[in-house]
Amino acid sequence: MIRIVQLTFQPTYTEAFLNHFEKVKDQINAFPGCRGMQLLQDENNPTIFFTYSEWDSESDLENYRRSELFRGIWPHVKPWFAQKAKAWSTDTIFNGFEKKQSQSKA
Repeated sequence: MIRIVQLTFQPTYTEAFLNHFEKVKDQINAFPGCRGMQLLQDENNPTIFFTYSEWDSESDLENYRRSELFRGIWPHVKPWFAQKAKAWSTDTIFNGFEKKQSQSKA
C-alpha cells in the first residue's frame, strides 16, 4: 500500500519543518511495516511537501498512526500548516520504475 500525504506549511515554518523532519526521518523509515518513504517538495511552491511511503499493509500504517512516534511528530508540526493536510492511500496498478530496473539488469 502506498500512502501519499500533502503538507502545506506557512512560509515561516518550512525551515522548521525540514529541521524537524531531519530528526525523525530515519525512525519513520525504520518503523515496522514501512518499506520506505520519501519527502518531496513542490518545485513551484516551496511551502508544499509530500510524503510518499510504502507499507506492507493498512494495519501497519494504522499502527504507525497510533504510535508514540507519530503522536510526537504530528502535534509538533500541525500548528505550522497553512492548510489541512490531505492524504491518499493507494494501490499500485503499474510500476514503471521496477520495469526499467529489471530491464537495465538484463
